[in-house]
Amino acid sequence: MAIHANTTIEGLASGQKLASLCAPNMQRLFSTFPDGPPGAGLLLLRAAIGGSLLVLGGTYLVPQADGWSLAIGLVAAVSGASLLIGFLTPLSVLAGLVAIGLALVWPSPACRALPNGKLAALLLAVFTAAVALLGPGAISLDARLFGRREINIPRARNGDPEE
Repeated sequence: MAIHANTTIEGLASGQKLASLCAPNMQRLFSTFPDGPPGAGLLLLRAAIGGSLLVLGGTYLVPQADGWSLAIGLVAAVSGASLLIGFLTPLSVLAGLVAIGLALVWPSPACRALPNGKLAALLLAVFTAAVALLGPGAISLDARLFGRREINIPRARNGDPEE
């Protein structure tokens, strides 16, 4: 009896239903999902960006908002929540950068009185790009769903792998 197992990382990622639907090549985007202090640092960075995007989205989701303001608010809020839990980080970063760019073009009525609003948005864009380059870290949903897996190939009773 021959056992043919695909032991490559690409084979594992393509074999998962959720991975193939959402982000089939997540492992190719990030070589590692760091844990320990670097992973905690990435978690703090993601939490700061996600919280900021949630606040940005909240400033656009006001009752008297028009269609564009609602769209910007929803994109910012969804990308912020996704970054907080570390789910589909590359897509969340892209959506967050789009929301920040739109927020620079169409300022929120609630934020027009804030000084240095454009500087804060540009800083948020730089931090968001840093998360895009570094990855989500081990303390994320992406690491659980798309991270590296250990493969154990059982041995036959005589000690040789089954053929």
